[in-house]
Amino acid sequence: MLNALEVITTVSVGLMVGVEFSVAFVMNRIFNALPEDSDQLARAHGGRMLGAVMPVWYIGSLVLTAAWAVIGWHQHGTGLVVTAGALLILSVIMSLLLLVPINNQGKTWTPENRPADWKEQMNRWDRYHYARVAVIVAAFTLLVTALV
Repeated sequence: MLNALEVITTVSVGLMVGVEFSVAFVMNRIFNALPEDSDQLARAHGGRMLGAVMPVWYIGSLVLTAAWAVIGWHQHGTGLVVTAGALLILSVIMSLLLLVPINNQGKTWTPENRPADWKEQMNRWDRYHYARVAVIVAAFTLLVTALV
C-alpha cells in the first residue's frame, strides 16, 4: 500500500509542477505575445479555469504527502517527505496570501473594466508564481529523492 501511495503522490505533485511550470514559462509568454486585448482575456480565462482546479490539486497533493509521511513514518526518507509537505504547505500559504487575491480580481476583468495598472498586477502575480513554482519544484524533488 505504501508503494502505491508513494507513486500516486509523486505523480500527482509532478503533474502539478508540470502545469504550474507550463503556466509560468510557456503559457504566459504565449499570452504576452498575443495582439491587443487577447493577453488579458486569456489570463482571465486561465484564472477562472485553473482557479477552479488548482486548489483541489494543491490540497490533494498535500494530503497525499501527509499520508505518505504518516504511513511511512519509520521508513527511509520520511524526513524528506515531511520537508516536502512543509514546502507544499508554504505553497498553499503563498497561494492564499499572494496569488489568489490578484487572480480573483484578474479573472473578472474585461477590456472594458480592467484597471489601468492591470499589466503591473499581472507582472506581480507572475513574480509570485515563479517563487511558488520554485517551492513546488523543491517539494517534488524531495519526494522523488525519498523514493530512491
